Amino acid sequence: MRETLTLHPDSRCQTVARIGVDVARSGTALALTYAIEGLIADLRLPAATASGRADELWRHTCLEAFVRPKGGSAYCEFNLAPSTEWAAYRFDDYRAGMANPEIEAPRIAVDVNAARLLLRASLSLDRLDGFAGVAWELGLTAVIEDKSGLKSYWSLRHPAGRPDFHHSDGFALEIPAA
Repeated sequence: MRETLTLHPDSRCQTVARIGVDVARSGTALALTYAIEGLIADLRLPAATASGRADELWRHTCLEAFVRPKGGSAYCEFNLAPSTEWAAYRFDDYRAGMANPEIEAPRIAVDVNAARLLLRASLSLDRLDGFAGVAWELGLTAVIEDKSGLKSYWSLRHPAGRPDFHHSDGFALEIPAA
C-alpha cells in the first residue's frame, strides 16, 4: 500500500514536493520504500557509509517508522538515514522506558538522482515481544533538512501543537496481522 506524508503546518519546505511510502508486511517483516520527490540536490544528506547502528540520526535528514501492536502502549522507533545508518529504540509507553532492542540489522538501500531519493528498508520484528501474529499500528515520518539547515517535519498524521512523532495520534496506519 502507498501512503503519503504531509508537512507539519508549522514547517516550511521549499525543497520537497512530496514524500510517499510503500508499506508491505510479511509475518514479522516490514518492508518500507520512502520516495522523496523534489530538489534533491538542495537537501543536506549525510554521506554514504557502511550500514550500522548510530544515534541522533533524527538531527538531520532521516526517515522513520514507529510500530506498535494494535491497542498497545509499547512501541518501537526505527530511524533510517540516507547514509544507510540506522537506529532502533523500544519504549514501554509514550517516550518512557527507552531501550535499545536486540534486532536484526535492517537492510537499507538508497538510490538518489536530481529529482528523487528512494530509501528501501527491510525490518525484521521477530525478536520483539508482542509483535508476532497481531495487527500493527504504524507512524511513518520524515525529518528533512535542506542545505541552509532548515528542517521540516513530515508525517501520516500530526497531533495538535509542535511536531511530535511519538504522539499516539501519529500511529495512523493499521497493518493487519500476517
